[in-house]
Amino acid sequence: MKDVVIELIKEIPQVDQYGVQRMTETARTVYAKRDSVTRSEFFGGGRNGLNPEAMFLVFVGDYDDERKCAYNGKTYAIYRTYETDDDYIELYVQREGGTNGTRD
Repeated sequence: MKDVVIELIKEIPQVDQYGVQRMTETARTVYAKRDSVTRSEFFGGGRNGLNPEAMFLVFVGDYDDERKCAYNGKTYAIYRTYETDDDYIELYVQREGGTNGTRD
């Protein structure tokens, strides 16, 4: 069922040596199933200023409220989640703004 590997990216605030709070990213690798978004998700998201690109299905125990993920070298923002009845959670993603969607 799970046919791809994604990175779930969490932003953690940390204070640097000058006392300035900066966000640092940590990533964890998890297995997922990639699927296309439905037509209604695509058009509904578009009406709300979103650009839905994909849905990743992951085990609910693997998800820790991350707001970003990476797949195939591209970074995505997780804009919506939906917990299913069978211990999985759907992560709806759009291309991350301001980064051209690529990971360094």
